[in-house]
Amino acid sequence: MKSIIGKKVGMTSIFDTTGKQTAGTIIEAGPCVITQKKTVETDGYNALQIAFGDKKEKHSIKSEVNHFAKAQTSPKKFVQEIRNSEIDKSVGETITVDIFTEGDKVEVVGTSKGKGFQGVVKRHGFSGVGGQSHGKHDRSRAPGSIGNSSDASRVFKGMRMAGRMGGDRVKTKGLKVVKIFPEKNYILISGSIPGHNGSIVLIQK
Repeated sequence: MKSIIGKKVGMTSIFDTTGKQTAGTIIEAGPCVITQKKTVETDGYNALQIAFGDKKEKHSIKSEVNHFAKAQTSPKKFVQEIRNSEIDKSVGETITVDIFTEGDKVEVVGTSKGKGFQGVVKRHGFSGVGGQSHGKHDRSRAPGSIGNSSDASRVFKGMRMAGRMGGDRVKTKGLKVVKIFPEKNYILISGSIPGHNGSIVLIQK
């Protein structure tokens, strides 16, 4: 698996040679530093730890500074562990967008936008009451009955109700690398990805 951490820049569209328009998302992918290599002998499994985004040393605890110093790099803000990595590089080396090529199929993992406390119509797609309600007002977006009578005498776990919406870890699959801009560490991926502009995402192949 090839992976890199990036920052969502925003959405745009691009035209190919035939004039077809493709909507896509620009991501500032890397450069990421390999900060640790885990092996079966030392840790019980194989993994690659990569880091992205510089962080001031005065804002880092001593254990973080020492950990990144082993890789001969400054403290980083974001660290991600990649299992079954196909990247053959040693600790301290850098990963850039060059690990991908145009046309690659990728998956992007991010945190969806938080939408606050929402009702059942927006959160779960309930249709509401719809028609007349015999004079009762403010019932058009109500959830309706939520429990049983004296048999169960409780509301079962997992009942779809109003609550906090968004802010979840989301993986979007089936995306394609449309174009790579190595001089700016930018990568253009088809379609939309979760998260707001400036949010941190993980690109996987």
